[in-house]
Amino acid sequence: MSNKSATPSSTVSVHDAVDHSIELGHGNSPAAWTCVAVMLVGTIIGCIAFLIGESATILFWVGVGVIAVGIVLGLVLRSAGYGVGGSKLKNTGH
Repeated sequence: MSNKSATPSSTVSVHDAVDHSIELGHGNSPAAWTCVAVMLVGTIIGCIAFLIGESATILFWVGVGVIAVGIVLGLVLRSAGYGVGGSKLKNTGH
């Protein structure tokens, strides 16, 4: 056994200042809401398939497919300008 004590070689500060004035967005956009809503439907379909039993394997994979469609739909809407800070959501004052 070693008699060396475990001491950190550098000091790490855990209490760094956080700037709360920066708005993070949190995904509050039509693209994010659409993505989450479609993925929620896919999750519900998958849960129903689990409740039905082994005969609903195809229904489970349909739910997984709906979740994948939701992810793609969210990405497409974001690239079309409906994401956070997108060009379609900016207020032009009109």
